[in-house]
Amino acid sequence: MFVVGLTGGIGSGKSTVAELFREHGIFVIDADDVSREVVEPGEPALEAIREHFGDAILQQDATLDRAALRQRVFSDDSERQWLEALLHPRIAERLKHYLAEADSPYQMLVSPLLLETDQYRLCQHIVVVDVSNETQIQRTMSRDANDRAQVERIIAAQMPREERLRAAGNVIDNDQPLERVRDEVAGLHQHLLAMAAEVSGDTLS
Repeated sequence: MFVVGLTGGIGSGKSTVAELFREHGIFVIDADDVSREVVEPGEPALEAIREHFGDAILQQDATLDRAALRQRVFSDDSERQWLEALLHPRIAERLKHYLAEADSPYQMLVSPLLLETDQYRLCQHIVVVDVSNETQIQRTMSRDANDRAQVERIIAAQMPREERLRAAGNVIDNDQPLERVRDEVAGLHQHLLAMAAEVSGDTLS
């Protein structure tokens, strides 16, 4: 199994780039999707959250009130740390399961917190989707209807761009037209195929 981690700051276009890899037949799992999955009704993590925060943290249909939870954990570091200690191991185990079941030549794990958590340990190679700070701001303002100050606070709370780039095995410049990004992904895909084949001891036909 050769797992490629794909990460980048908010508004960098990770989902767009991940979809381009899917077009090449690569299995892609998004940690954000799994983080929602582990707190669905019936999951042990949701019951633990309810016991800790009370029934007010649930919506009328018994699903998690994400907005209420965010408000609680981002106003209290100890609560955020409690939640991360609960969820991160469960997310990691679910990710391992999905990656192990995949049958593409290599697998891709997409995560905004890849380098900030132990998720990077699941990967043999790191790809960073990179854009300018101003592009991050403009894209996120358009997508999430947040004001500039709010987006700047989110960016400031994330891993610095320079640190993220230092951790990259490859960088995809997403500050260019989609067709050029598509070509960049196609070239990187061939490189990753070769890396995966070398690790597995196979040869490319």
